[in-house]
Amino acid sequence: MSDCDFVLETRRLILRKIRPDDYEPIAAILQNEKVMYAWEHAFTEQEVREWIEENIRRYTRDGYSYWAVVEKESGFFLGMAGILAEQVDGGKYIGLGYIFNESYWHQGYAIESASACMIYAFDVLQVDEVTAQIRPDNLNSLKVAQKLGLEVKKPFIRHYRGRDIPHLLLSRAKSKK
Repeated sequence: MSDCDFVLETRRLILRKIRPDDYEPIAAILQNEKVMYAWEHAFTEQEVREWIEENIRRYTRDGYSYWAVVEKESGFFLGMAGILAEQVDGGKYIGLGYIFNESYWHQGYAIESASACMIYAFDVLQVDEVTAQIRPDNLNSLKVAQKLGLEVKKPFIRHYRGRDIPHLLLSRAKSKK
C-alpha cells in the first residue's frame, strides 16, 4: 500500500483509499443480495465499476468518500466505510457509511471503522455534526449508529431507482470540550 492510499488506522484495521484493483472484494460485497437488501438490488458488474470510479472521483472532489477497510493482521478486505457528502430534503450533511462483507458481520468492524470515520470528520474536517441515512428496518445498521451516539433526527423519503424508500436521518453533534 502506498503512503498516499493510507487514511486511518484503528486497533485492528487500516482504512485506505479504494483502488480499481479492489474490484473483486468490492464486487463480492455489492453483488451479495443479503448485504445489499437496503438498496433492494445487488449491483451488476458495471454498477460495481461505476461505484468504484465514483468513490475515486469523490476523493478529488470532496477529499473523502468510502474507504477500503482492511484487517491489519490478515490483510483481508473486510468492507468499506467512510464519510460522504449527502443531501436530505435540500439540506447538506456529512454522513457516515459502512458496508461489510457478510462474513465479517457482528465482529465489531463496522463500529470500529465508523467510529474512526466519525472522529476524522470531527477532528480533521472540523464538522459540527455527522449523520447516517438508514432504513428503519435495517436493525443491524441502526445498532451501529446508536452505539456511535447517533440519534434519529427525522424520517425522510429517499428516491432511488424510481422508488420512494423510507429512511431515517440519524445525527450526532460534535462534543464541546
